[in-house]
Amino acid sequence: RGQYIPGLKINGMDVLACKQAVAFGKQWAAEGKGPLVYEFVTYRYGGHSMSDPGTTYRTREEIQRMRSTQDPIAGLKQKILDWEVATESELKSIDKQARENVDAEVKEAEAMPAPDATPKILFEDIYVRGSEPEYLRGRIPEENFYYEKN
Repeated sequence: RGQYIPGLKINGMDVLACKQAVAFGKQWAAEGKGPLVYEFVTYRYGGHSMSDPGTTYRTREEIQRMRSTQDPIAGLKQKILDWEVATESELKSIDKQARENVDAEVKEAEAMPAPDATPKILFEDIYVRGSEPEYLRGRIPEENFYYEKN
């Protein structure tokens, strides 16, 4: 029962339902009402791992049906079109621009040198500057990684 913490069950395949649930939770917490438990109900298109293709306990037809009827991106796109927020050509233009941006970033990243193979890099750029804890614990109690102050 989660120690009687209130919760929400959300259609995790609906982008707008997820957005609304998170907005509700933000307001809930800001009002000092305590924690909320979220249960996002989703559908996993792939198997659990590389050794599990996911086809032993469901059919390819089921997976394809879910993709065609419950896909979050396609569902949001259809709502945008139905509500006349944007046209098909505007959405294609946005998609094209996004792909160009991603391609440019990938090209830049691939041109960068590989990072040093040291544990220190595992803890870089994961906090907003100035909000880092003094150190992070490692795998064992004696292993601590201290942040360098820049």
